[in-house]
Amino acid sequence: MNEQARRPPGKSYRRPKKDPVRILAFEALRAVDERAAYANLVLPPLLKKAREAGDFDTRDAALATELVYGTLRRQGTYDAIISACIDRPLRQVDPPVLDVLALGAHQLLGTRIPTHAAVSASVELARVVLGDGRAKFVNAVLRKISQDDLDTWVERVAPPYDEDAEDHLAVVHSHPRWVVSALWDALGGGRGGIEDLLEADNERPEVTLVARPGRISADDLLDSLGEESGLPGRWSPYAVRLAEGGEPGAIDAVREGRAGVQDEGSQLVALALANAPLEGTDERWLDGCAGPGGKAALLAALAAERGAHLLAAEKQPHRARLVERALAGNPGPYQVITADGTRPPWRPGVFDRVLVDVPCTGLGALRRRPEARWRRRPEDLERFAPLQRSLLREALKAVRVGGVVGYATCSPHLAETRTVVDDVLKGRGGPAAEAEWVDARPLMPGVSALGDGPDVQLWPHVHGTDAMYLALLRRTA
Repeated sequence: MNEQARRPPGKSYRRPKKDPVRILAFEALRAVDERAAYANLVLPPLLKKAREAGDFDTRDAALATELVYGTLRRQGTYDAIISACIDRPLRQVDPPVLDVLALGAHQLLGTRIPTHAAVSASVELARVVLGDGRAKFVNAVLRKISQDDLDTWVERVAPPYDEDAEDHLAVVHSHPRWVVSALWDALGGGRGGIEDLLEADNERPEVTLVARPGRISADDLLDSLGEESGLPGRWSPYAVRLAEGGEPGAIDAVREGRAGVQDEGSQLVALALANAPLEGTDERWLDGCAGPGGKAALLAALAAERGAHLLAAEKQPHRARLVERALAGNPGPYQVITADGTRPPWRPGVFDRVLVDVPCTGLGALRRRPEARWRRRPEDLERFAPLQRSLLREALKAVRVGGVVGYATCSPHLAETRTVVDDVLKGRGGPAAEAEWVDARPLMPGVSALGDGPDVQLWPHVHGTDAMYLALLRRTA
């Protein structure tokens, strides 16, 4: 029986209005939930398809992007608020219904969309994607949420800081409690620092480009963008920041591979390894975990300027293809291979410089991948631990005596950073590596607040970068 047939006599059936922007946002959230996809990979093709169909203009794309990323970033806070407005455990609500509710909550509490428009648009979305029955539930919950603003709701649903500081911060700043605890430990204590970091994780990050040496300079890249579209980087001499709303794919230099999208922290890691002092030869460089290719492309360009050769190795074939694409057109000699850095095909002691940007939890890039905070679990640390130590041990075997290894992670978690390096150097879980620390701080000139060294931890709230970690080690025997 159709909806119209179920209507009481005298009441006509009104078809729900299809809103392309909110339907697309809902589809993106479902892909993130159902397929464990990442929004930064799901959203661009959906937006492209909508533009080609004539359904979207620039403002529509901006709104869809804000709805998706804003909902994902604030998911923990919105879940707590939604839970306070329903009479059943949150886990008993169907995930598609929760997505519509979260989208509605974000419009009500996190945007300037008028209350009536946010509720009505969300109910219409529910009618389209869920049906009229569940749309009534959505309407009732969102009307409860609309009665107060975000600050009032947070005060109501978050436990007091003095009673449970970590849970308070988890609800207020929308991070899992274990992530709050881990980041707090990495910062070394203090309420101000952790709140600043959590707030930075919930801000929209700038898009940063890298001007690849030998192919285009940062000044020329800036000139091509114009004063209104581009700004110099803060720290890297090769960085250019795009103005808000800038589209990297529309830039000729990016399409041609002369420039690429790369966080400034990632650039600083590659530059520090490339500029670490060496005695003797400087001819063979290795990127042992090269996918998707950002650091490898910058290293290859820097190596080419010195007449050095880069070998870029990546275990996953599809990621190795991304590395090949990133390095295409590099002026100097390089080679991309599919290889496992824990069982390397190269001989020991043949490289002068080695980078291993190891697989990790990615807790340093939560600004860019907000869904990762909900997907990761504490047990992931145990899964990555043996791999990280093995990759570092093999990297130290691959470099010659006197050569330098850079161990990098996009995570500030102590279990993935200093603990890994200390274990390898002191022989915990294997033979002690014959290597010494190299102070990485002087190799990031002009960058402030780098800590006590010799390793470096960058921070979103301090440096405006992803939370990249770098340890530099010189093989001594």
